[in-house]
Amino acid sequence: MACWLYEGMLLFGVVFITGYLFSTLSQTRNALDHRHGLQAFVFLILGIYFTWFGAKGQTLAMKTWHIRVVNVYGQALTQQRACWRYLLSWVWFLPPIALTRPWDISALETLVLTMGWVAVWALLSRFQPQGQYWHDVWAGTRLIHDDRKPAPKQNDAQ
Repeated sequence: MACWLYEGMLLFGVVFITGYLFSTLSQTRNALDHRHGLQAFVFLILGIYFTWFGAKGQTLAMKTWHIRVVNVYGQALTQQRACWRYLLSWVWFLPPIALTRPWDISALETLVLTMGWVAVWALLSRFQPQGQYWHDVWAGTRLIHDDRKPAPKQNDAQ
């Protein structure tokens, strides 16, 4: 879970740059202009981020915490499986957001509902036999501890 929080802090920068790029390219003057376009663009950029690094095996946060994502056989992910894992990971956020749509609830109530859902979803992983999150089970992936040391550079050997 600590890696997840660290990933969120790193993604803040990615989302900030994405929003700035979108608003600059679309000449957005008001934050509510082109809102759905911005959401789609952020979704796309995050998809590229997680698919790219998922196929490589680790995001920056996963490298820091020595975690690697692999398929159920312990092999590297294909781009398709990494993309599928990204799409399935939205189950962490979409159900509570979808529930807020029909009712006019405040931002604080949405935050409480979302945090409650995230807590329940994280606790549900304890009922999975291997302790994996359910989006990983559905995507055919798993997180493993990666204690491999990086290979020394040529200049370090001299």
